[in-house]
Amino acid sequence: MSRISTLALALTSALALVAGAAATATAAPATPAGATTTGSTAPATPGAPATPGGPVAPVDWTPCNPDPSKPDPGIYDCAVYPVPLDYADPSGEQIGIAMMRRRAGDPAHRIGSLFLNPGGPGGSGYLWATTARFEPRVQERFDLIGFDPRGVARSNPLRCFTTNEESDAVFGRMTGVPVTRAEVDDTLAATRDYTDACARNAGPLVRHMSTINVVRDLDRMRRAVGDAQLTFAGFSYGTLIGSTYANMYPDKVRAIIVDGNVDPNLRLHNGLEYDRQRATGGFEVALAEFLARCGAAGGQRCAFAEGDTRAKFDAIRDRLRTAPVTLPSGVQVTLSSFTSQVANALYAQSRLAPLAVSLQALYQTVAPQQGLAPGAGKVAAGAADRLAKVVPAALREAPADSPYTSDDSYFGVNCQDKPYPSYPGVFALVARAWERGAPTFGRYQAFDAPACATWPAPARAAERYAGPWNRRTANKVMVIGNTFDPATQYRFSQRMQRQLGNAVLVTVDMIEHCAVGRSKALNALVTSYLVDGTAPKPGQVLKPDLDPFPVPTA
Repeated sequence: MSRISTLALALTSALALVAGAAATATAAPATPAGATTTGSTAPATPGAPATPGGPVAPVDWTPCNPDPSKPDPGIYDCAVYPVPLDYADPSGEQIGIAMMRRRAGDPAHRIGSLFLNPGGPGGSGYLWATTARFEPRVQERFDLIGFDPRGVARSNPLRCFTTNEESDAVFGRMTGVPVTRAEVDDTLAATRDYTDACARNAGPLVRHMSTINVVRDLDRMRRAVGDAQLTFAGFSYGTLIGSTYANMYPDKVRAIIVDGNVDPNLRLHNGLEYDRQRATGGFEVALAEFLARCGAAGGQRCAFAEGDTRAKFDAIRDRLRTAPVTLPSGVQVTLSSFTSQVANALYAQSRLAPLAVSLQALYQTVAPQQGLAPGAGKVAAGAADRLAKVVPAALREAPADSPYTSDDSYFGVNCQDKPYPSYPGVFALVARAWERGAPTFGRYQAFDAPACATWPAPARAAERYAGPWNRRTANKVMVIGNTFDPATQYRFSQRMQRQLGNAVLVTVDMIEHCAVGRSKALNALVTSYLVDGTAPKPGQVLKPDLDPFPVPTA
């Protein structure tokens, strides 16, 4: 997933973890087929079975309250489970994986545990134990287990800085969508300073962030809760976790749902091409569909519908390429803020109508400067403020030298999984080429990964799982794809289904990233699959429950 998805999916909480005192695990899985390795561990023979490993200590759960500001519902437990930092040295240094469990509502008929991952990489899955995406029958029969993967949030966060001031000094020199030579040069220079900071401060964890290690942790947690096979739902990047697990431990698959899919083979072999296809076949296609559906809905339902929606949108974007636009409120919309906000809105149907209002408000400001007649649909000028980059307040909200509270797991995982060229200047070159086929998101996506060119533990030197992807699992994998998913285009879901050795694809016709919880018809299939073990019939195309541009009520 992109920088936007990481921010959108990451969940925050004031809850302080109650750490259980769990014993050190005693064995690690053997290196699986397809894993590339460094150090003293030799690559496994292709096609060799992946063994599940020996016994592990059980999870030591402690009751906890997900939201201390509200009464304790009395159905949640928390733990920190130890796993090896380096699976080549399973008895060496351990790190803790933060877990939260929502106990099954009907313990007498409990099937097992449903592990959840929201994606990212870098998305916090801890509070996903509280999710309402699944039907009550799922919550009755399963413990829902959310967890923060290694290096994320509460699980030994990977940090490249020691203070927020250090991070601000670096990130403040970066432009999200750099256009001018100065913007490009400053962004690449700051990115190099960022990866230098990671090399100094991130510690040994930075060398062990690849998905193969997340999957090993997941299998250890599966055994620690007493499940003979894994039941798992992964969203976005979480689909790489699910598909990797399916191929490392195919006989341990009870039920795996992968929703909003990556193309695992492309992602693990060519980071640049993967990112280009995200821009052209994902974000640009979803944007075009949004503009078309808005126009078809009409001005009463979509505020941006009057006139030629495509021409209006392009006029805004092209104007921002020349200079920021100052709104009546005094705040400025930049090309970077505009592009990131549009991308963010495409992630959810519920954001499309508000996006249309903001675009129309911005168009009313831009159009006269372009010599274009504004559309007939008038909206409040302040509605465009959400597309703006607000000037930072002079007074800091945190004291000087405040501890760095973010984490750098997004790059920690991506740069170990996705191989990129080691020459940072290549990103400026591909940006010019990509924006010809993806005028809104090509440059934006090209500058998503320059850090990987100089990352201290890059994919080419990392232990990672790169295939094969076609091992036949004990049970069928359920693949879910949206026709107009911006972040993981629909073709990725089609490829995921074809690459996996035993999988079925269910399609949902909507503009959104991921689908579970957005369609009653889909959720019925999900429940039947998880609870009854009944895989969906192939070829199904479903509709979402809600219309992104509903008919206004009187």
